[in-house]
Amino acid sequence: MGMMSLNGDLISQILGHVDGTTLANAGCVSSEFWSIAREERIWEQVCCSLWPSIEDTGIKELISDSLGGFRNFYANCFPLIAYESTQRDSMSMELQNLNDGVPSDFVSIVDVAYKNKAIFNKVVWGILCAHDFEGWFSNCPFRMELIEFSDVEDDNHAVEDGLPTIIECLGKVKKDDKIWGELMENIRLSWIVVNRRTRKVANFSSWSPLAGQRHWVSDKDFVMRFGSILPAHNILPCNFVHCILVMKCRVSDGDQASLKISQLSMQLEDAMGGQVNGRNSLLILERALGCRKSKNHAQILVSYQQYFSEQRKLKEAKMRSEERLDTLCILSGIVAFNSICYFVFRESGAIMGL
Repeated sequence: MGMMSLNGDLISQILGHVDGTTLANAGCVSSEFWSIAREERIWEQVCCSLWPSIEDTGIKELISDSLGGFRNFYANCFPLIAYESTQRDSMSMELQNLNDGVPSDFVSIVDVAYKNKAIFNKVVWGILCAHDFEGWFSNCPFRMELIEFSDVEDDNHAVEDGLPTIIECLGKVKKDDKIWGELMENIRLSWIVVNRRTRKVANFSSWSPLAGQRHWVSDKDFVMRFGSILPAHNILPCNFVHCILVMKCRVSDGDQASLKISQLSMQLEDAMGGQVNGRNSLLILERALGCRKSKNHAQILVSYQQYFSEQRKLKEAKMRSEERLDTLCILSGIVAFNSICYFVFRESGAIMGL
C-alpha cells in the first residue's frame, strides 16, 4: 500500500513527526500532501519539537496573532542570519525607524539540546536588567545573562529548568577522553529574538558551536561560543558587530555522567573588541531582525570572513596610527633634548665668557 492510499488523518500524524525541511518537501508530492503540509497544527508540532520553549502559552499566542503562524515562524527562525556587506544600501534607510525601540519590545526564546534531546529552555519577556533604560543600561556594556551563578548553586532551581540533565552517552565518551569532540559535534543552541512592536523575528545563534575550549578552572568545565555577525553601519564606526553567545557547562563525575549548564549569556562586540552599550545594542538587534537568512552554513561563514577582514584592517590601521604617534613622540623627544642641550651649552659658554 502506497502513501497515496492513506487517509488524510494518518498522513497528518506521520507528517507531524518529521522535521520542517521534510515537511516542506512533502508538500511537493501531490495536491493532497500540499494541502496537509500547510496545516498550522502540523507546523506547530514541528516547531514545538524543535523549540520546546514555545510550548509557553504566551509564546503560542504571540506566534499565532503577531508572527503569521507557526509555518512562517519556522521559515524565519530555522535559517540563520547571513548578513553581507551588499545589504548595506538596502538597509541604510531603516535607521530612522529604529529609535523608538525599548527593551520591553523584545522577547528571547532560548533552547539548548544535546543529540536532539532538550536540556534547557527559557523564555524571557523584555531585556533582563534593563529597568533603568534611560540611565545606566543605555551607556553600560550590554550583557544578557540567562543563568545566574546563584541559580547554578541551587539544585532545586536547576532541576526546574531541566538541569542537571543526564545524557546517557557522555559517560562512555568521558572514559576515552573524547567528550570535548562529542560536545562540539552534538550540542545545539537556538536563541530566537522577537520584536513584538515590529513583528519581526530571527535566530541569533549559529546552532552549533563556532569555537570553544576547556575552562581553566578544571578539566571538566567547557566554554563554547555561538553567535552571528550583525550589521552596525550608521550606528557604530565599524560596519559589523559580533553577537557572542557564551555557554559554560560542566560534566560531573559518577557512573553516569551528567551535564550542567553554568552560564548562558549574550553580548555584542565591535570589530575592535569593545563591548557595545545597551542603547546601540537594541538598535543593532532590531536592525538584524530584517537581515537576509540562509540555511547554507557556508554563507554564514561568509559573514564571519567579512567581519574578520574588517577587524584585521581596523587593527592594522590602528597599529599604523600608533606607529606614527610613536615616531612623532620620538622625534619630539629628540628635538626637545637637542634644544635643552643647546640651551645648556649656550648658557655654559656665556658663563665661561664672563
